[in-house]
Amino acid sequence: MKKTLLLAIVALMMCACCNEKNNETTENQNTTTMDFLELTKQRYSERYFDSTRVVEQEKLDRILEAGRQAPTAANKQPQRLYLIKSKEAYQKAQSASFSPLYNAPVVVLVCYDLDSTWHNQRETLLPNYNSGEQDCAIVATQMMYAAEEQGIHTIWIRGFDAGALQKVFDLPANMIPAMMLPLGYPSTESEPSPKHFMRKPLETILTEL
Repeated sequence: MKKTLLLAIVALMMCACCNEKNNETTENQNTTTMDFLELTKQRYSERYFDSTRVVEQEKLDRILEAGRQAPTAANKQPQRLYLIKSKEAYQKAQSASFSPLYNAPVVVLVCYDLDSTWHNQRETLLPNYNSGEQDCAIVATQMMYAAEEQGIHTIWIRGFDAGALQKVFDLPANMIPAMMLPLGYPSTESEPSPKHFMRKPLETILTEL
């Protein structure tokens, strides 16, 4: 009888420990989800970089690793990243862009290798659709939030002539520039655009089919 009672007590204690651990895991998951949502809310497009402050190599490495780890269609990984840091490279990039690069100390040129992208040969609306743009968008977004997590600000740039960028950097014809991601620390003038706070209600963008 005593042995049976002891076993029952041990079983109850183990069950209580498991429930506590599960509750802790759930709380951690909820916290992680909330942290990411807060990160997406606080991030804004930076137009006032502190060009005198260097982005630490370990932080830059972490940002680039986020881009390397990004999911891509069929895991083809067609993304190719080019770092623009020197004055000469910056001037070349700016010459091909009709959007300013805002004196960011680092610019990541995100391209895709057209020969490495996934192609949807069954597509009828967009025949032979290739995944390059969507792959690069995922890559750049992951780098953007990896930067924000470390206090590094970014801005998404697509106001450029891709052909001109190919030419000034002598890129091969299959290397397609998708976007540029200027990044760096914010200056004292940094502030979000009023448009940043304008978000459409979920019901205006969501439709259940």
